[in-house]
Amino acid sequence: MRFLKNPFAAIERWFQRRTAVLSHPRAPFLAACIVPVLFGLLSVGLGQDNNWDLKNYHWYNPHALLHGRIDIDMAPGQWQSYFNPLLDLPYYLLHTFLAPQAVGFVMGWLHGLNFILVLAIGRRVLDGQAGNARLAVLLAAAGTCGAGFLSELGNSMGDNMTALLTLLSVYLVLRGWEHMGAWSGRAAAILLLSGFVMGLGAGLKPTNVTYAAGLCLALFALPASWRMRLGAAFASGCAIVVGMLVTAGWWWLAMWERFGNPLFPQFNNVFRSPLAQQMGVIDNFHLPRSMMETLFWPFVFTKDFLRVSEIALTQVMLPALYVLAIVFAFVWLAERVAGRHVHAALAPRARFLLVFGLVAYLAWMKIFGIYRYLIPLELLAPLMAWVLVARIVRPPYAARAGGWLVAAGVAAAFPFMTWGHTGWAPAPFSARPPAFAQPASTIVFTAHGHPPMGWLATFFPPEVRVIALAGGFPESPAYLERIQGAIAQRQGPHYLMLALAKNDKENSLHRKQDIVDALGLTASAEQCARLDRVLKRVRFQVQVKPLAAPGRQCTLELQPRYVVDLAAQDRTILQTARDNLDRYGLAIDEAGCRNYPAAVGSEPHPFRLCPVTVKRRTPAP
Repeated sequence: MRFLKNPFAAIERWFQRRTAVLSHPRAPFLAACIVPVLFGLLSVGLGQDNNWDLKNYHWYNPHALLHGRIDIDMAPGQWQSYFNPLLDLPYYLLHTFLAPQAVGFVMGWLHGLNFILVLAIGRRVLDGQAGNARLAVLLAAAGTCGAGFLSELGNSMGDNMTALLTLLSVYLVLRGWEHMGAWSGRAAAILLLSGFVMGLGAGLKPTNVTYAAGLCLALFALPASWRMRLGAAFASGCAIVVGMLVTAGWWWLAMWERFGNPLFPQFNNVFRSPLAQQMGVIDNFHLPRSMMETLFWPFVFTKDFLRVSEIALTQVMLPALYVLAIVFAFVWLAERVAGRHVHAALAPRARFLLVFGLVAYLAWMKIFGIYRYLIPLELLAPLMAWVLVARIVRPPYAARAGGWLVAAGVAAAFPFMTWGHTGWAPAPFSARPPAFAQPASTIVFTAHGHPPMGWLATFFPPEVRVIALAGGFPESPAYLERIQGAIAQRQGPHYLMLALAKNDKENSLHRKQDIVDALGLTASAEQCARLDRVLKRVRFQVQVKPLAAPGRQCTLELQPRYVVDLAAQDRTILQTARDNLDRYGLAIDEAGCRNYPAAVGSEPHPFRLCPVTVKRRTPAP
């Protein structure tokens, strides 16, 4: 009865009782030990990583580095073939020594370490607040329940991994806060180490430069003289450059020596390598398109998430944080004008964190606009929202308002989507290409950007050269001449590699079939009727098909809208490849095409090899 009178208060009391154990002094330590393990187990439960970028270049790039393919192949992973491979190397090497499931656990555990860093940052920022330990644990848990973080859990895309370095850099400044009031050896060491760690992350994944900018400008929020603030920002910036040189300098030099552009092929409007078109950042689709969109960007991409992502995630914390920041600015300004302070002053550590987040967000919006590059900010968003609510709302109501806001943010992310997983198999990738009669004279071409084929390039003999044609690389006349030079140097036989059409819904059909069989829902006519009623109410993309067989009265089949004509798709792929190859003076011998098995985890990804003949030695205009 009390619950019906005030359900919100009842829920709050229930939550207080269930989380009271987190107030124990050892609770943060135990949470730091347990939560990464839980994320490791969740990663195993999700299955083998099967994201698009992994199949395009995350697997190919470290292979190319370790096997000397950089000067042999030409962009099998499209233009991303020339990204710094150092970030992908641990994932690749782990599969050399461990079973795929063990790699999945290790990757999930490593990503789960972000919980520890958010917890540590929270304890520093919330220092002095009642229930600091419990609150910090809950906010760290909320941060790791973000849609972006969970979508990449255990996978190879790198944003969760480099978030560790970003958060560690922020934590180092907060941990040494007491030494930041004036110059000292200790202050200099902290600033240099923090900047160096941030630079390591920016070198591994240049999209983290937004956080490097956030760190430098946030140091102007230090409770010190302007001279100290300027010196701190300068020292941190220098250390960031050093850190970037450590993780990326060697690669920039390699790219400069080979292509005349350390970031090849990006920013070629600056470096002007003759081997790529004169263009800047290649992907600008995800940026705001008007001043109004810029002003309301968190609301724009929350409503239409495909503006900032290839998969539709659900999140509400960032627009809520945006509103809180605006309200805070108005409250602060009103108090300054009125000359009186109704609310407590913002703590210096909290001010540093908020400035860091604001600058990082603005830089991200201006340069990238891709949501997964915001994962460090997403991890910190519940903590920053709590800080702002505590500053805006009067003390008796702040905790309740902040708690319900964070709870709503967590609830919105579930059920979460990922970038793709499949079942576990003895090897993460497998393929059985044919034996090549003359591998040293052979080129294997690809002629479509989707689906990606970079991972398959790792299965060919080392003498075979793999060259991508019409795969999204910003080709210049000089690059086309290099392709023609490679064709002229190798007399063949040459082949074209094509992906065979596949219906991804078929794999989910088999998994659903296994589940309903295990539950006994296909064993009798009554169970089949019940299953049919359920499937008509939910969107499982399958329907019941009657089947007279011993022990089974029905089976599942795809709904008509999800049935794909694979033969027609294969013909379309072949025709597209034929048109693309004609531009390069090449022709396909369709009669010689043969199909070969390949798989990512347990999911089949068969491919086709077709003989290729040279019609002319110069590319068509």
